[in-house]
Amino acid sequence: MLRKLALGGIRSRFRDYAVLFSGLVIASAVFYMFLALATNTAFLKSNSPVAMASFIFGFGEVLLVIITMVYIVYANTFLMSMRQRDYAMFMMLGAKGRKIGQLIFIETVSVGLLASVVGVLIGMGLTSFAGNLLIGMLHAPATHFSPFWAPALLWTFGFFMVMFVIAAFFNAAKLLKTPMLALLHAATTPNRIQQKQPVLFIQAVLALVLLAIGYWAMTQLAHLQLMAIGIALVTIVLGTYFLFNSLLVWLIGMLKRDRRFAARGLHTFTLSQLSFRIRDYTKILSVVAMLFALALGAITVGLGFQHDINEMASRQTAYDVVTIDANAKTQQAAQKLTGVTAKTTYTQKVTPKALYFDAAQLDAKPLEFEWFNHGTWKKITVTSKNFARYVDQVDAQLLQFRTPADGQRQLQVVSHADFTAAQGQTRAIVTYQVRDFAANYDAIETMVTQQNRQYHVRSADQSGQKFMIYALINSMYSGFAFMGFFLGIAFLAMLASTLMFKILSGAGFDAARYAMLQKIGVRPSLLRRSIRQEIGALFIFPGALGVIHVLFGLKMFKGLLQHPYGNLLVPFGIFIVLYAIYYGLTVWIYERIVLTKPAA
Repeated sequence: MLRKLALGGIRSRFRDYAVLFSGLVIASAVFYMFLALATNTAFLKSNSPVAMASFIFGFGEVLLVIITMVYIVYANTFLMSMRQRDYAMFMMLGAKGRKIGQLIFIETVSVGLLASVVGVLIGMGLTSFAGNLLIGMLHAPATHFSPFWAPALLWTFGFFMVMFVIAAFFNAAKLLKTPMLALLHAATTPNRIQQKQPVLFIQAVLALVLLAIGYWAMTQLAHLQLMAIGIALVTIVLGTYFLFNSLLVWLIGMLKRDRRFAARGLHTFTLSQLSFRIRDYTKILSVVAMLFALALGAITVGLGFQHDINEMASRQTAYDVVTIDANAKTQQAAQKLTGVTAKTTYTQKVTPKALYFDAAQLDAKPLEFEWFNHGTWKKITVTSKNFARYVDQVDAQLLQFRTPADGQRQLQVVSHADFTAAQGQTRAIVTYQVRDFAANYDAIETMVTQQNRQYHVRSADQSGQKFMIYALINSMYSGFAFMGFFLGIAFLAMLASTLMFKILSGAGFDAARYAMLQKIGVRPSLLRRSIRQEIGALFIFPGALGVIHVLFGLKMFKGLLQHPYGNLLVPFGIFIVLYAIYYGLTVWIYERIVLTKPAA
C-alpha cells in the first residue's frame, strides 16, 4: 500500500519530478564518467598521456561530489515542500508517523535509485563519447578503454544511495516535528521579509565589503596561495546572499512605490508575485549565482587551457618539426604534412670541433626563435650578424639542429668561403612550419619518432623538438579542458533545474491567481508578459552576478592561462544560449500550468 501511495505521488507530480530528475540524471551520468576515466587502472597504465591527467579527473570528481551534495540537499528540500500538504492530509486521515516516515523513505530513495540507474546508463554512453574525445585530444591509443567500468558503477550507486538514504531520514524527522497546520498552509503562507531600511542598508554595505574582499583575495593567489581560495569562497558566498537579501527586497519595494511604473500593465501583480516568497528566492538565487559562476568559470577556463596548448608549445620553438638528413621513412611522413606555411633547408657541416652554418645562407634565410625578455615573449630572426648575441639565449631551441653524437661541438656561423673550405660531413637540415599542429600530429609524431631512432635520441632534453613539448603540455591542459567543459555542463544542469524546480513547485498554487485575472478580463498576452518578466528577473539576477564573479575569478588563472580574458566570446556565448534555453523551457512549462482556460 505504501509503495502504491509513493509511486502515485510521483506520478501525480511527474512534471515537477521530471525537472528534478533531469538534474539528478545528468549529475550521476557525469559522476560515473569521471570515475570511469579516473579509476580505470589498466587504461591509465597503458596510456601515459592519460595517466598524467588522472589527478585532474580526481580533482574534478571532488568538486562534483561537493556540488552534487549541495544539489541533492536542495532537491530533497523541494520534494518535501511539494509533498508536505499531502503528508498532512494523510495525518488528518489517521496515518501514523511511522508510516509517513516509511512513505517519505520510499519516495526519496525511489527517485534517487531511478535517477542513478538512468544516469549510469547515460553515463556509459557519455563515457564512450567523452573517452574517445579525450583520447583524440591527448592523441593516445585506446588500449583497455571501456565505457563499462565496475568500480565506477559501484561507487556511483553507493554515493547516490547513501546521500538519498540520509536525505530520506532527515526529511522524515523534519516533517514529523512540524505541526500539521503549518504543513497544510506552508505553500500558501507568504514569507515577506519585513525589514527596515537601515537593516537593508547595512546588509547592502556588508555585501559590497565581503564581495570586495573576495574579489581582492582572488587577485592575490600568488601571495596568499590556498588561503586566497578559502577567503574568496567564504566572503563571496556570504556577500552573494546578503546582496540578494538586500537588493531584491529594496528593488521590489522601490518599484512598488513608483506609481507610474507599478500602474503600467500588470507590474503590481508581478512585483507582488516576487515578494510573496522573497525569502526563499534570496536563498535559492544565492545558490544559483554561485553555481552559475562555477559552471561558466569551468567552461571558460577549460576552453582557455585548450586554446593555450599550441601557443605555449610554439613559445618554446618557432619550428613545428626539424629534420636532420632525414631517412626514407621520415621523408615519407613529411609528405603527409598539410597546411605547410614554411619549409626551409639549411646546409650544415660537421667538423671535429664545431657545427658550421653558412653565413650567406643564414642571411638569405634567417633562423626564427622565440625569446623571453623582460617578462614577454617575442619572435626574433637570427642572421650571421646577430648569431653570437642570441646563441646563449636560445641554446635549448638550437638542440633541434644537433644530434646526441655531436657531443660538445659548438654551433658557429662562418663565411661562405670558410664554409666551403671546411673539411667535414655535410648534412641537410629542413625546418617545417604548419598552420595547424594538432591536425598534423600523427605525421609529426612519425617524423620525430623516426628521427629519434635514427640518431638514438632517448629523452626530450636531447630532442628540442616542439612535438615533445606539445605532448607534455597537451597531456596536462587537455585534461583541464575536458574536466572544465563537462563539469560546467553538469553544474549548469544542476543550477538550471534547481531554479526551474523552485519556480515550478509553486505554480500549482499560482494558477488560482492567474485564473482569477483571466475571469476579470485580463488579456492572455499581458499575463504571458508578466510571467516572462517575473521568471526573467529570477534568471537574470543570479546570471548577471555569476558573470561578475567569473570576470574577477579569472584573475586567479593569470599564472596558468596565457590570455584569461582573451577568448570569452565562445564560452560565454555557449553558456548564455544554454541558459536561455532553460529560461524558455521554464516559461513554457509555467504557462501551461497557470494559464488554463477559465471555467464558464
